Amino acid sequence: MSSNFWDERYLKDEYVYGKNPNEYFKSKIDILKPGKILLPGEGEGRNAVYAAKNGWGVFCFDFSSQAKIKAEKLAKENNVHINYITDDVNNINYEIEFDLIAFVFNHFIISENINPYKRITNFLRKDGNLILELFSKEQIEYQKKYNSGGPKNIDVLFDFQMIYESFPNFEAIELKKELIELKEGNHHIGYSSVIDFFAKKK
Repeated sequence: MSSNFWDERYLKDEYVYGKNPNEYFKSKIDILKPGKILLPGEGEGRNAVYAAKNGWGVFCFDFSSQAKIKAEKLAKENNVHINYITDDVNNINYEIEFDLIAFVFNHFIISENINPYKRITNFLRKDGNLILELFSKEQIEYQKKYNSGGPKNIDVLFDFQMIYESFPNFEAIELKKELIELKEGNHHIGYSSVIDFFAKKK
């Protein structure tokens, strides 16, 4: 989907995925020692603001300029600072290493030449942590039944094989597929099939 699609979605005053952090993200970041975190495709800032409120140095990006406006507004409301850049996942570059990277419903296109997940995790230090929650390929059926969100293109939805291929240099602490009931604004709501992955970089 284009940046124009997301700009239009985020133009609304409401926070379309809510202001509260993703539950899986929250459950893992709460047990980690604060450091520097990178949040790709962060959208309206709900996870970034939660991390900043809990002592993390937050860096994030999205290719929607409207997302950045909404995220910085949310940060100001919560009296925290986040470092937010508007850029594409295949162009973004950082000169620092991160202690934690979190992919929360970031369904990037993987091509024969470019795997954005591999590229972004190059910015993670050795022994750094990864948190991931993405829709599984089975979400196609739950979209039809519950209209619970996620991409309509099954090629960007995940299965375990895609996890193994995209994150080969990680030791899995937890990897599971489960059915959950999402309650994230108006676009992630209802029963959904997700893959959760918590890991450490080798």
